[in-house]
Amino acid sequence: MVESEEPKHSAGTWRKSSYSNYNGSCVEVADLGPGRIGVRDSKVGPGSPVLVFGQADWTAFLGTLKH
Repeated sequence: MVESEEPKHSAGTWRKSSYSNYNGSCVEVADLGPGRIGVRDSKVGPGSPVLVFGQADWTAFLGTLKH
């Protein structure tokens, strides 16, 4: 996982988590290209730092959340 600034990762289509709160406190996720998934905090705005996961790390992360 790598933390990066938004401009390098703005090409992805960001979508909010279905578990987001109505008050705007939510997590957004984007497919950033082959094997790269970005995660950011939407309440910070478009300049939010982006966590970038490789496919294997993303799969492991989601598996952990489901348990």
